Amino acid sequence: MRTPNRRLPPRQVEEPFKINHKITAREVRLVGDNVEQGIYPTDQARRMAEQQGLDLVEISPTAVPPVCRVIDYSKFKYEQKKRTREMKAKQTKVIVKEIRFGPNTDDHDYAFKLKHAQEFLKEGAKIKAYVHFVGRSIVFKERGEILLLKFAQALEDLAKVEQLPKLEGKRMFLYLAPKVAPSAAAKPKPAAPKEGEAKPKAEKQPAKNEAAE
Repeated sequence: MRTPNRRLPPRQVEEPFKINHKITAREVRLVGDNVEQGIYPTDQARRMAEQQGLDLVEISPTAVPPVCRVIDYSKFKYEQKKRTREMKAKQTKVIVKEIRFGPNTDDHDYAFKLKHAQEFLKEGAKIKAYVHFVGRSIVFKERGEILLLKFAQALEDLAKVEQLPKLEGKRMFLYLAPKVAPSAAAKPKPAAPKEGEAKPKAEKQPAKNEAAE
């Protein structure tokens, strides 16, 4: 007979901090804005938290005596998770896109790869462009250098050079990084001519406006 599948009990998640009755120290140091700071017996500190409808949370267990805070533990955990998410968001992952050329890359292939590089840079990725020399084509290393410099120049509006063409074995590498997004102060510049064009029209309108009044 087949034995029925048994559900395993839900795994309990271990809390990162000891709270309330899980605090085993005989006395603790209370800190925070809502208590009189000092060293208290743990039972007394726990009662002080209960009187405020809050929790006694051990935030520094290695101190002597351990440091505790009287807070809303659920809110405290939420703020901790929020802070962790914000820190992870700031640690942006750098993506590097490779673009390969040959020393005799034709104009069509070059234009195709240039278009891809522009798209990658707009998305915030770095570019690792290189010319791969096969066999005797290494004698055309100057041609490869010229190609990579031309490539960097074509992308100068979107990218800055992190490393000029450098030969490593049978490959010559060029590294490009996207330029920093223009600041808010720099953004209005393209719109400036439009504002200038509108001014003469505004100067011609007073007579019409007066007539309308």
